[in-house]
Amino acid sequence: MRLEIRGVEKLSWRERQVVALKESGHSTEVIAQRLGISEGTIATLYNRARKKGYEVVLIIEGDPLGIGGDLDQDQDLE
Repeated sequence: MRLEIRGVEKLSWRERQVVALKESGHSTEVIAQRLGISEGTIATLYNRARKKGYEVVLIIEGDPLGIGGDLDQDQDLE
């Protein structure tokens, strides 16, 4: 399973760092410590990035959710 950030080309380098960490589930406090900038700056960068518009897509490989089966075969039954 992995995250894909679409529209990242619209973001500055710092915004990309913040978005990647934020969307991976890290807290503002942890991100601020890791990047060596204030929590207020993290909030500003994240809000700017959101206004520029990006999309986070979760890519699930295999069958980690246990729903299995061939979805194409299910469509044939309709």
